[in-house]
Amino acid sequence: MTGLIDQFGRTATDLRMSLIDKCNLRCRYCMPAEGLDWLKKNDMLTADEVIRLADIAIARLGIEGIRFTGGEPMVRADLVDIIASVHNAHPQVELAMTTNGINLEKKIDDLVAAGLSRINVSLDTVCPDTFAKITRRDRLTKVLEGLHSAKAAGLDPIKINAVLLRDINDDQAAELLTWTIKHGYQLRFIEQMPLDADHNWTRDNMVTAAEIREQISQVYTLTPHKSPRGSAPAELFDVISQESGEVLGTVGIIASVTEPFCADCTRTRITADAKVRSCLFSHTETDLMGLLRDGSSDDAIADAWREAMWHKPKAHGQTKTGLGMPGFVQPERTMSAIGG
Repeated sequence: MTGLIDQFGRTATDLRMSLIDKCNLRCRYCMPAEGLDWLKKNDMLTADEVIRLADIAIARLGIEGIRFTGGEPMVRADLVDIIASVHNAHPQVELAMTTNGINLEKKIDDLVAAGLSRINVSLDTVCPDTFAKITRRDRLTKVLEGLHSAKAAGLDPIKINAVLLRDINDDQAAELLTWTIKHGYQLRFIEQMPLDADHNWTRDNMVTAAEIREQISQVYTLTPHKSPRGSAPAELFDVISQESGEVLGTVGIIASVTEPFCADCTRTRITADAKVRSCLFSHTETDLMGLLRDGSSDDAIADAWREAMWHKPKAHGQTKTGLGMPGFVQPERTMSAIGG
């Protein structure tokens, strides 16, 4: 049986599976202050359906790792059961999660015991006022408590995902990097992408990878990391003290807009309502929910998934790279509705 191969020769081995579109934050680059029209419960994947799709992905389609996303995956009460079931069936597969960290302190021990092996925590600043401005919630303390609990539980590495926004936290790159190095976390800066619900994103107003590198270089020396990048979204740099010359850690920059890496993409996505999105910026989706609920076989679902991925766009949901360039149309779904 073949895996998830597309017409440009790429093979998807990394599954991002959204469990829910709801979130308990309202980040400016993701959703409006009032939230969105959430999916109804019956329209979302059940725990058994998530587990079945994970099994099909691993056993039939060659998926090597799964990251559970949202919205905020910890909003789901059955998250631990989902992870435990997938892990018990496929203990060789790495199970990760992207989270805002707010409820991590309460759930981390159960999640690790269930088989969670890695987390990415979204954190754009360690300044309380800036955090509240970006997320529209005063919850920074809970996020930090969750991070420290994850470290105490033995998760490693713990990655921090950060987005810099113009005139809000665009001067805090070095400060956040210093904090993550101090606490033993791995920082990844992500260029803001046109996936916001308000559709206010513009290419001219985003903070670019070049700007991020320049800002960090005022405090640290950056040199390319020696390990091969492979299909990883982040380009890694060693962070070197300008005083001692000591390598203090690494920092990654995911330059989806200005330095795209579409040719090496190995990701496939399933939304919380069971749609295959072959590309983050796709304008088409393939529905698997009907097949899950009409008695179709696992082989039929796998075939539909393969067909969806065969038609994966070359880049950025179109025939060429160019987020925000002439001809680009932002997808209707927002990041919270797609899953990161």
